[in-house]
Amino acid sequence: MCGIAGLFHLRDKPEFDRALVQRMNDVQFHRGPDEGGFHFEPGVALAHRRLSIIDLSTGQQPLFNEDGSVAVVFNGEIYNYQELVPELEALGHVFHTRSDTEVIVHAWEAWGEDCVRRFRGMFAFALWDRKQDTLFLGRDRLGVKPLYYALLPDGTFVFGSELKVLMQHPGLAREIDPLAVEDYFAYGYIPEPRTIYTGARKLGAAETLRLVRGQPMPAPRSYWDVRFTLDNKLSLADATEELVERLRASVKLRMISEVPLGAFLSGGVDSSAVVATMAGLSDAPVNTCSIAFDDPAFNESEYARMVAERYGTNHYVETVKSDDFDLLDKLAALYDEPYADSSAMPTWRVCQLARKRVTVALSGDGGDESFAGYRRYRLHAMEERLRGALPHGVRRPVFGLLGRLYPKADWAPRMFRAKTTFQALARDSVQAYFHAVAIMNDDMRRRLFTPSFRNSLGGYRAIEVFQQHAARAGTDDPVALVQYIDTKTYLVDDINTKVDRASMAHSLETREPLMDHELVEWLATLPSGLKIKGNEGKFLFKKALEPMLPNDVLYRRKMGFAVPLARWFRGPLKDRVREAVLGDTLAATGFFERRYLQHLLDAHQSGARDYSARLWSLVMFEAFLRNSGQAAEVRRAA
Repeated sequence: MCGIAGLFHLRDKPEFDRALVQRMNDVQFHRGPDEGGFHFEPGVALAHRRLSIIDLSTGQQPLFNEDGSVAVVFNGEIYNYQELVPELEALGHVFHTRSDTEVIVHAWEAWGEDCVRRFRGMFAFALWDRKQDTLFLGRDRLGVKPLYYALLPDGTFVFGSELKVLMQHPGLAREIDPLAVEDYFAYGYIPEPRTIYTGARKLGAAETLRLVRGQPMPAPRSYWDVRFTLDNKLSLADATEELVERLRASVKLRMISEVPLGAFLSGGVDSSAVVATMAGLSDAPVNTCSIAFDDPAFNESEYARMVAERYGTNHYVETVKSDDFDLLDKLAALYDEPYADSSAMPTWRVCQLARKRVTVALSGDGGDESFAGYRRYRLHAMEERLRGALPHGVRRPVFGLLGRLYPKADWAPRMFRAKTTFQALARDSVQAYFHAVAIMNDDMRRRLFTPSFRNSLGGYRAIEVFQQHAARAGTDDPVALVQYIDTKTYLVDDINTKVDRASMAHSLETREPLMDHELVEWLATLPSGLKIKGNEGKFLFKKALEPMLPNDVLYRRKMGFAVPLARWFRGPLKDRVREAVLGDTLAATGFFERRYLQHLLDAHQSGARDYSARLWSLVMFEAFLRNSGQAAEVRRAA
């Protein structure tokens, strides 16, 4: 696991400032503390920070082909590299290392841009081909590893593993993108390809970008998508058997390592499944790590202990106090742009614990999206059945009126909130799902933003992200549709972002067996009825795991990796959140209506409403402005 950075000029061949490239590389030192490497030639600069995992002695980067005309800097793992080596050798390529990185340069020579289709793994890389005067960038199918880029006004293309790498370049304008702000307060993250800055972009999951000197920069090209065909006629018995075999194959690939390896074990179904599978593949006890909370409402450690004892793992647990909010500013600096998933705090802690024991940790991330584990999927399917009973032309006026007139009941479980249900039934499927998952819905964002800020959006609304993905989903199955949307948005830009930054902050490599693209593709062929049965999510997965895990782990209520925000904001953080939300930093932006900010605070702190997630998004936006230096720029502009 590593960090990459570099510069490429689209028109000329200048000698790039080596001190600048050094700073770009140094700012991501945490991603690869073992070694640093550079390559400079006219018009090109490549930089790399290395966390040594495979081929410790000869895997240094940048890594070259036989004649030195092709160089690559690479972040990630190509898990099937041992299968590709003999195929490439048969084509005449000569390998000088045992590193998966070397496969990339020879695969490029053999298969060109289609080389990425041959890779099974998590990756972000930049490859320089001198003979073709070409820089080629690629990112893995499910966006596990990040890659940021910007084209500067003078024709310089800059890229890096984190946004902070690009921010070292004095030519990058730090103008905040209003559309990204709209997205952030809807989703709690900024969906790709946007970043918080108008001039910087994320290379999307399953995308490549080929730059040829002397030619304009093209749009990124997509090379893969998941198709929810739902046409696999396997019986339940055959599906569970095949699932176990596919899970074993995926986990086995991810256990290749020359450094200490272990797993996160939360006590949930997904991480427990990974640990149980690892134990069946390993002669030695698996190293497992868990975080316990001193608040019983958030503590899953007892279930993690059950799995650890069953499989005799070397289990390490640390207890985190329920008032563990000291990470707030650290997280703002870590993510480089506004990011409002509060589970980033316990994720940071469990990565910190794991790094004391191992260098590589397997996780259960991705299971909820592919196996339909989120409770919101079951609620969405139920609402879709009701929506299907009446045409939209009837539903919209009738249920829209009821939704406006019926009293609000935020305190009740969602299924008992008639106002929320009526509002959902008045919408189409994508609108209803967006409304269900948005941190701040359309009405709240309208009241949050000032008229001048709303004008800067030019009519744009955050739901367009979902609508664009829904148009490409290729399915009208209600569950499959929202699985597809989440795979393209929440999984990539929330889950993977959270885990990448938290783990790399501690120089820890994480691997996600449940995000193996071949497993994801196969699961997408299975009918939704195998994933949700009645009120049971992950039905197939749980049935397949019954011989491996206790029923108390498989069939208990899902808890999630949460922190007690609501209590914090009424107690120990009461004054701090008020200062952040009503202070000078947010006010100076001109984005926010102070009266509505005051309402959110007063309603939450009085106990009338739970606005903790909304307030957290504002607190993290304020922290981003302060930590990025944007607060000072905003005040100067004001």
